[in-house]
Amino acid sequence: MPDLNPLAASVGELLKQRGDTIGVTESSCGGLISAALVSVPGASAYYRGGVVSYTRVAHKALLGVPDSAMEGIRASSEPYAELNSRTVREAMDTTWALSETGASGPTGNRYGDSAGHACFAVAGPVEKSLTVETGSADREANMWAFAQAALGLLEECIKEAR
Repeated sequence: MPDLNPLAASVGELLKQRGDTIGVTESSCGGLISAALVSVPGASAYYRGGVVSYTRVAHKALLGVPDSAMEGIRASSEPYAELNSRTVREAMDTTWALSETGASGPTGNRYGDSAGHACFAVAGPVEKSLTVETGSADREANMWAFAQAALGLLEECIKEAR
């Protein structure tokens, strides 16, 4: 399993240097992204909170995303990740938001994506989205790979905003 701490520490330092804040929404990572960010001493300076929105029920209840906002958007897609990032950024009034959605495995999801599929989005001064396909059915390995990809995308966006 990869060590997420160096990447999370780098992201945390960048956020602290800028005086920025972050909110997170994740699904197939199950809170791993947030755990990595808050494992860094001093995380309270930048981390506002996170949501594990694993199902549509949680998506509606925790993020308050109405059905009308989902028209033409399916879960486990870049547009869905973008919607979640923008929603959590606004709800938590943060500089940045990071979202992850996917299928960790060992099987694919009900939307036709194979295990190892995940989409990420960053909302903030720089906005980007990314899809990763690991080609693996190993649930735990995919969760770690997804968290690493998500934090890497966030780091890239923060550095680009400098």
